[in-house]
Amino acid sequence: MFIPELIAPKRVIAGREFDFDRQVAVMAVVNRTPDSFYDQGATYALDKAVAAVDAAAAAGADWIDIGGVKFSPNGGELPAEQELDRVLPVVRAAAARHPHLVISVDTFRADVARECLDAGAHVVNDTTGLHDPALADLVAQRPGTQLIITHSLAKPRTHYPKPQYADVAGEIAAFLRARVQVALDRGVRPEQIVIDPGHDLNKNTFHTLELTRRMSEITAIGYPCLAAVSNKDFVGETLDRPREQRLSGSLAAAVTCVLLGARIVRMHNVAESVDAVRMTEAIMGWRQPAYTVHNM
Repeated sequence: MFIPELIAPKRVIAGREFDFDRQVAVMAVVNRTPDSFYDQGATYALDKAVAAVDAAAAAGADWIDIGGVKFSPNGGELPAEQELDRVLPVVRAAAARHPHLVISVDTFRADVARECLDAGAHVVNDTTGLHDPALADLVAQRPGTQLIITHSLAKPRTHYPKPQYADVAGEIAAFLRARVQVALDRGVRPEQIVIDPGHDLNKNTFHTLELTRRMSEITAIGYPCLAAVSNKDFVGETLDRPREQRLSGSLAAAVTCVLLGARIVRMHNVAESVDAVRMTEAIMGWRQPAYTVHNM
């Protein structure tokens, strides 16, 4: 178990206080894409997406991440207007129906992020490593907003075949420190920053496994760290499991990341993930049991 010394661990987001020194947030995933890698478009229809937000909140999710463009470039370019048409109605519905649910928008476009923040989102989840620094400018203007800075090497929605690393965890940590400094230089406050090492993003399975076991080198950077491990290819390739049979491996990876300092986990299977995280918090001495009868 590794307990990192965090920068601004206590943060008020969506009217809720999170103490990342003693708390792990579960971020649920809702993708309004017809070809998302996990659910293959199950939440593409607006009513299905809103229902998924409701179900995640009922299952105990703390955060919800809403995306309209998948990370993979397969499928061609999607104009910003079309991305906004996908995500904005879901953000509005989530904000109206669940006022204390933290709403994250998964986008690399500042214009899309601005509209979603105006509609009630609280977090910009940029999986491109702040490729467009205008996202930092936007967040800097909104002190209550969080910015997730993720390690990924390619330009948005471009292939990066056969990535190579001499020291995968060290290089990821150096990248994140450099991109955090870009954000700070543009006025983003330290208490607004979350980092994500980008499991599987421009990495093969060996890279991601090593990253996971060396997660403490990432969380030692000091900002609350997000681990997005759910149902990813490194789980499937390691266990020889198809997409729909990766829950157990995903939970093992998520708990490992928490024990090594991650404080937000991005997960598709919300109820199971909430149980795994709450049990881990109890083992770490941060949470009391719901009740005690056994041998009492």
